[in-house]
Amino acid sequence: MKFNYLLTPALIGVAVAIVQPQMAVALSSTEVSKIAKAMTVLIENQNGSGSGVIIRREGDTYTVLTAKHVLENPDKYAVVTPDDSRYELKYDTVKKMPGVDLAIGQFTSSKTYPVAKLGNSDDISEGATSYVAGFPRPSAAISISIYNFVEGRVTANASKALRDGYALVYNNDTLPGMSGGPVLNDKGELVGIHGRGDTAENYQISDKNPDIIIKTGFNLGIPINTFLRTLPKAEVGTRVGALTQPTSKEPKADDFYIQGGDKYKKGDYPGAIEAYNQAIRLNPQYSYAFNDRGNARYYLGDKQGALKDYNQALKINPEYAFAYYNRGNILYDFDDKRGALADYNQALKLNPNYSSAYNNRGNAHYALGDKQRALADYNLAIKVDPGNAEAYYNRANTRASLGDKQGAITDYNQAIKINPNYVFAYNNRGNTRYDLGDYQGAIADYSQAVKINPNHSSAYNGRGNSRYYLGDKQGAIADYTLALKTSPNNAEAYYNRGNARSDLKDLQAAIADYNQAIKLNANYSAAYNGRGNAFYYLGEKQKALADYSQAIKSNTNNSEAYYNRGNVYFDLGNKQGAIADYTQAIKINPNYAYAYNNRGNAKYDINDLQGALTDYNQALKIIPNYVFAYYNRGNVYRNLGDLEGAIADYNKAINIDANYAQAYHNRGLARYDLGEQQAGISDLETAANLYKMQGNTAAYQQVLELIRKRQR
Repeated sequence: MKFNYLLTPALIGVAVAIVQPQMAVALSSTEVSKIAKAMTVLIENQNGSGSGVIIRREGDTYTVLTAKHVLENPDKYAVVTPDDSRYELKYDTVKKMPGVDLAIGQFTSSKTYPVAKLGNSDDISEGATSYVAGFPRPSAAISISIYNFVEGRVTANASKALRDGYALVYNNDTLPGMSGGPVLNDKGELVGIHGRGDTAENYQISDKNPDIIIKTGFNLGIPINTFLRTLPKAEVGTRVGALTQPTSKEPKADDFYIQGGDKYKKGDYPGAIEAYNQAIRLNPQYSYAFNDRGNARYYLGDKQGALKDYNQALKINPEYAFAYYNRGNILYDFDDKRGALADYNQALKLNPNYSSAYNNRGNAHYALGDKQRALADYNLAIKVDPGNAEAYYNRANTRASLGDKQGAITDYNQAIKINPNYVFAYNNRGNTRYDLGDYQGAIADYSQAVKINPNHSSAYNGRGNSRYYLGDKQGAIADYTLALKTSPNNAEAYYNRGNARSDLKDLQAAIADYNQAIKLNANYSAAYNGRGNAFYYLGEKQKALADYSQAIKSNTNNSEAYYNRGNVYFDLGNKQGAIADYTQAIKINPNYAYAYNNRGNAKYDINDLQGALTDYNQALKIIPNYVFAYYNRGNVYRNLGDLEGAIADYNKAINIDANYAQAYHNRGLARYDLGEQQAGISDLETAANLYKMQGNTAAYQQVLELIRKRQR
């Protein structure tokens, strides 16, 4: 039966007239949008905004129906009509419906605005087309409220409402600010008032993959018949009786489904599953219940159970975009990135404006190494929804990995602007600033991340790294310790704390940290290398040798481990072994100046002076102010009889380091041999004084003896 509703001149008096049923033809979404836009209003006050729908005109007085929470506080409200006119909504006209999240208020205008045609919300069934209209609240992405109209499907129409009268569930992609807006059927009739949405504020993020967003499509509205039944009998009118209350009956599948959604939103996943079980028992073809039970199972860690539920939802409804999207997330977690891609593609085929699906497809492309396609998807996600903070965040990560650090920071800024509590964005912006050498900026970001989440181990670790490079080794150790307190299995934090302790010569403590890092990750090449360094400084060269060898075994491209093992071989007299390791380090890193220098030293010791000269030249080409390379090359020139060349290199070494005792020492010998006895003696005296100041007694005595011999 079809109803027509007329409102009496009373404040909210409603005269209900029953008319004969008429055949109604479904309208196109464009036609419904025109109807909705003409009667949907923006409701504003100084604290925010909401939406409403015009349901009555009496003379110049219009009545607007909205959600009670939109008009919760006594204040000055303005109604903005579709022609962008502004009218005062007088608060003394506001009436709040008892027991339900509905309220009405009035404004006055001589202009003519369409009034909503009321439908019969009792007749709505699962799967019916639904439309929601309203004005999303201004955000970082959208600076003003713009009319929004979204299509979806009804997923439940419960006979037993939740608290505040919510009983209508639909999967339209609503946004904050649309509360109070109309819910329409495919005939353009008002069948409900939107009140609660599965918005960006309610997205749930996978603990395993913070890039994965789970969206339920669980949006709630209050059926229009609930509004009518809430009106006092005196305001219904005398021509017909009031709407009859629905007869008491056993709960239906929709009732359990809406209960499950409510429990899911509250984090009661076992309770949600129990309710969905009941819904499925009553309706084995309830695809929405299978999908949402899958979501609840996902958050309880039952990924296989979730996958089965998504499969069943799609078996029942092969055009269920959310189910494809959610199954794609599960496949992504199972490392089936290509399977995830296929599901995201299907979700986007069904809904080309599915921003989260573009975002997650981008994640799958990124994981498969196709960063350009990932960028393209993040761009599409942002184009469809400029308020998608996750898409900005992921695009930032991709840009950072491609070397576009400034572009990455711009995207992290936008993600944080949209979501000021986006801890991952603060952390990763800190990482990018760290990479750019902005250690103070990085510290500020890591500090904000741990302020939001005091258990964010990665942020403590990152802040420790920044403090380390600023020379604050104790501060770094304190942060690494906090990282380990919040995450005892953070191998990287153990490794980094080991490095800081090693630099402070607390070598035994450093070794303990490297041991723990290796215990957590038996193939941690850098930790073996770090422990090898600690053993080396303790004089335990065989242990150091074993660790460097293990580091190389764990990572054959660890140039530092080859370099360090080369140093041990050099010290142990194995010059050929040292040369082989330095050569491998250079092969991995052709700009490894220290390896060139030390290979030059090894070649010098085996009297390959030309080979040594070539290596020192290359080291200086890479580092033009490499003081040791100048000194060492000077020694080669001196041995080759090129005293002037030797003196020139010693000069450069001394210009770089005025306290370089060995350079004065050898320059003195070269000058003496060149016939510059007085200058030579002067250099030797300077070298002796420097050796004495440095506590090098043996060298001091040696130089004094040289001076005595040359002064005889």
